[in-house]
This record gives sequence, structure tokens and C-alpha cells, in this order.
Amino acid sequence: MASEPTTFRTVYVAFETRADPPVTVAGQLRVPLSEPGVPPPRVPAVVVCHGSDGVDGRGAFHIAALNAAGIATLEVDMWAGRTTVRGAAGRPSSVPQTLPDAFAALAFLARQPEIDPDRIGIAGFSWGGVVSLLSATKANAAAHAEPGTAFRAHAAFYPALWSYNRAPGHDFADLTGAPVLVQAGGADAYDDPDVCDAFLGSLAPADRAHVSLVVHEGATHAFDRDLPSKTITDPYAHKGKGGPVLFEFSPRAAEAARANLVAFFAKAFA
Repeated sequence: MASEPTTFRTVYVAFETRADPPVTVAGQLRVPLSEPGVPPPRVPAVVVCHGSDGVDGRGAFHIAALNAAGIATLEVDMWAGRTTVRGAAGRPSSVPQTLPDAFAALAFLARQPEIDPDRIGIAGFSWGGVVSLLSATKANAAAHAEPGTAFRAHAAFYPALWSYNRAPGHDFADLTGAPVLVQAGGADAYDDPDVCDAFLGSLAPADRAHVSLVVHEGATHAFDRDLPSKTITDPYAHKGKGGPVLFEFSPRAAEAARANLVAFFAKAFA
């Protein structure tokens, strides 16, 4: 990682996915600032994928810490290229529809002069957390990654753990071997308290070896969302039975999760 503080600049970008039909994805890129005529430093990078409500403060909260650790970031907007409807009402019908967005972001980053193409990871929240996990399978990488590109590490925040190998398109097996970090809330209404252990126990030993799980006790879904508490209704909640989900900010869990995230990527990129 960077041995001294790096100054980052913000660049707004857009690129086309390999979806059918193609979608143009917009994003905020944060890369090291270099002097004119001086080759920029090549640093690792993380693709950041938002939750159902779209881009909000969660990405910025974690991006600040990643940038401070010398890691570039690309926060993508998976809704804007598909609809003018804002928030969760504008999300597609299934997470797999947005996998091309993540892999297009990977390919875009790999082409940037400031980025080390062999050290690119992905992180996501809720819907974006599911994207991060699903992108760790060999099948999805084979279907969507451009030749010569691969995610080095995957981090997922509260990614509806009950759904894997149960919900359509949520197949999670035969992983690429890149490390995976899952951070969940112990009071997340998408899951039951026993779901975290069940998720790990359902994995084949070869896949389980690459997955780490941290549970923040007492934390709800979106515990790192520093906004007023709210309750939403989602058909994926309560292990797919549907119902209300509380979003409540937990400063303690948010800070711990951010520290875990930075340490995870620092290790993966070392």
C-alpha cells in the first residue's frame, strides 16, 4: 500500500457494459493526483456498488477510508442507465441483471493509467453486496469478465445471506479463489439469527476456505447508513417471506466495519 498519504482527485466517468442490450453506467472515480508530465502512481482499486436505494452516503463513508489507505475507488450507479425512477423503485427485477455493470467497471479500471490492473477488488451494500458475492463465482466471471481481468477480492455488506443457492440466480459455489469478506448485522431483518452460520455451513470446504464472516451484534440492515432511521418493505426480507426491514445507523458497527474493510483489502492487495 501507499507508504505516505496520497492526494486523490475526483473524476466522473461513464462506460458501456456487455449486457444485452448494453447499458451505459456512470460512476465517480477517485484516483491519485499526479503532476503534469509525471507518470501517475499505479495503485490498487475497488469497485463500489450501492444498495437498492441507489448511491447514498454509505459509499462515501467507506471510500474516504479506502482512499486514505492509498486505494483508488470507482462507485458506480447501476440505476441511472436503466431508468429515470429514483431509489428502490428503479431497481431491476434481479441482481444478476447488474453483474455486467460490475465486470464492466473492472475492465474500465484495468485500462486506467493510475490503476494496477492486477489489484482490483469489489465491495457492495445490500443489493451491491449480492453483486460482490455473485461476482466471486467462476461461472459469473466466465460469463461476464473481459479476458485478462479478474477481481482480486470481494467484500459484501449485509447481502441477504439466506438467499444463496435458494433464490433464482443466487448460485454461490465453485468460487474463483479470491478472498471474500462478508459483514452482516446480527439484527438484520432480511435474515434470521441462525442464517450466518447456516450460510457458512452450506459452503463446500474448498469454497469455505476463502470466505470470512463478521457479524456486528445488534446491528440492523444498512447499519453504516448515517441517515435518519427508516423502515422499508421488501419481498426479499425475512428469508424471502417479505415484510418490514429497519435501517438504523450504528456508529460503533459502522466504524468497525470500515476498519475491517480497509484491512481486508490492504491484505488482499499486499
